[in-house]
Amino acid sequence: MLETLLPILIFTALALAAIGAVRRIRLWRQGRPSPVNFFKGLAAVPRRYLVDLHHVVGRDKMISNTHVATAGGFVAAAVLMILVHGLGLASPILGGLLLLASTSMFIGSLFVARRRINPPARLSKGPWMRLPKSLMAFSLGVFLITLPTVGLLPEGLLEGSGSWLLALVLAGVVAWGLGEMFFGMTWGGPMKHAFAGALHLAFHRRAERFSTKNGGVGRSTGLKALDLEDEAAPLGVEKPADFTWNQLLGFDACVQCGRCEAVCPAFAAGQPLNPKKLIQDMVVGMAGGSDAAYAGSPYPGKPVGEHAGSPHGPIVALQGKALVDADTLWSCTTCRACVEECPMMIEHVDAIVDMRRHLTLERGKTPNKGAEVLDNLIATDNPGGFDPGSRLNWAADLDLPLMADIKQVDVLLWLGDGAFDMRNQRTLRALIKVLKAAEVDFAVLGNEERDSGDVARRLGDEATFQSLAKRNIATLSKYQFLQIVTCDPHSFHVLGNEYGELGGPDVNANYKVRHHSTFIAELFEAGRLSFAPWKGGSVTYHDPCYLGRYNGEFEAPRNVLKALGIEVKEMERSGFRSRCCGGGGGAPITDIPGKQRIPDMRMNDVKETGAELVAVGCPQCTAMLEGVVDASAEVRDIAELVADALVERPAADAPDASRRPAANATAEEVTV
Repeated sequence: MLETLLPILIFTALALAAIGAVRRIRLWRQGRPSPVNFFKGLAAVPRRYLVDLHHVVGRDKMISNTHVATAGGFVAAAVLMILVHGLGLASPILGGLLLLASTSMFIGSLFVARRRINPPARLSKGPWMRLPKSLMAFSLGVFLITLPTVGLLPEGLLEGSGSWLLALVLAGVVAWGLGEMFFGMTWGGPMKHAFAGALHLAFHRRAERFSTKNGGVGRSTGLKALDLEDEAAPLGVEKPADFTWNQLLGFDACVQCGRCEAVCPAFAAGQPLNPKKLIQDMVVGMAGGSDAAYAGSPYPGKPVGEHAGSPHGPIVALQGKALVDADTLWSCTTCRACVEECPMMIEHVDAIVDMRRHLTLERGKTPNKGAEVLDNLIATDNPGGFDPGSRLNWAADLDLPLMADIKQVDVLLWLGDGAFDMRNQRTLRALIKVLKAAEVDFAVLGNEERDSGDVARRLGDEATFQSLAKRNIATLSKYQFLQIVTCDPHSFHVLGNEYGELGGPDVNANYKVRHHSTFIAELFEAGRLSFAPWKGGSVTYHDPCYLGRYNGEFEAPRNVLKALGIEVKEMERSGFRSRCCGGGGGAPITDIPGKQRIPDMRMNDVKETGAELVAVGCPQCTAMLEGVVDASAEVRDIAELVADALVERPAADAPDASRRPAANATAEEVTV
């Protein structure tokens, strides 16, 4: 009986899965075109899955091992089952391999079941609670029907007239497993991520994120530019179909593990954002329907069942039901903690900014002080609306050299909009003191410098961003220099990662952009700085999102602190898992209320270390953390700590001026 039933069950499940796959692909293809290298992408899937995806999954060893056993066992068992029981290619070798694969899958499913006994709050429940049983049904059913193939059970045991009931039970177990593993994979069951996830890895919108030639994981964090010259192209995303087709594919790959939810600062603060729920709402919109079936944590303060949409309906409605409320989008700090933790490599921040672009550019609906800031940027080239000619007033006594006078220099010091902030002016003065002590050949643009455009871009005003960026690019192209150094990670990121796409010079090819902590660390290593021993109290370090997660710089600031004689007391959430200060993405401007403030949570992290001082490397972080009432620790920028510790170097240690690099040397020839 089983010899007849099994091929029918297997090929019926495969046929239904194929129909579901076509249906699923049609849903994705509702999105806008996005060119991909089809065959190269498919060929890259094994490496992207085994290396890049597991680079993230492997942060939790138990889950990583469970995934290897379960997923690896399933893939092998599925292929071997089709050969042995579908096509009748039975042999002891193939049968033995099938037993091993199904055993591996069954062991993995036991760990999945254990995790679902008392699941953490971040895990979605509902249909996901049946997944362990389905995994067990498939693996156990395949194991039992294969035993006769390898001679561990008599061949005719399940074929006799009295064994029909047992055969039907086994067929039913196998059908259950096949239904979840094959049919559900393409029709929207808990295993949907296996199908969509594999194709997402193949056709990812940011293929450069994956393994590089040296075996490391690539880093691609710059936002994609809008083509403002194309009148047919939408200005941002109004409806799900405005996303590119591979963005929709990426949303559909979500496994609802909730890692993004667990690290989201806005969610933790009780603001109406949950990145996992946001992605699921995009899936609902892609297919059409409501979020009533969603079985995970809702947006704080917003019950499940109140949102609905369709592929060609608005994501954020002016009135009535919609997929997402505007406050959800404006709660995001663009810290990329969600993207960093996502095992499926979904780009949450790209999607949020795309939707913000529509609200800002098409509807003019930037909340709270957003519109005022954008108007200031247009009128005065800075978000505070200050007189552009006053950018250097704070430095009147420093006699700073100007690029307009010098024309070429080793280092261009980018001041950023901290030049208009009294608190950050202290940081800038400290940095200038350090550069002079190291005898660095530097200059500033002065009144020629404009806002980098970071705030405008994150608030969705791509037009203002591109206007600022192109004018800055034109200014930079007039002068010769080897490096840009800035104490602002946001300017550092935009100049280094987002200007090159706008038709100007490729900044990464023409000069390097450095954060001041990296530059100071190199100056110290080159013997151009000397410090007095640290005599202060205990210190912790806060990793700025736009320096760490966006640009991978974690060690240089710590190396500077180590050079000062400071032993850093690390916070529980540090490095790539650092908690955001709440200052990015225009969040202080849009100011969406929650149950608590993000910087308050971060200062609680500081308090837990017992540190008396928190070192930072970002003017936004300084402002946010210093704004915490009753803070337990002083906030100081790394440049300030270095400037305070400077001592005069012995004459023999001073760099030979004749050996300093010329301004027209290549970046590779420079050693600081």
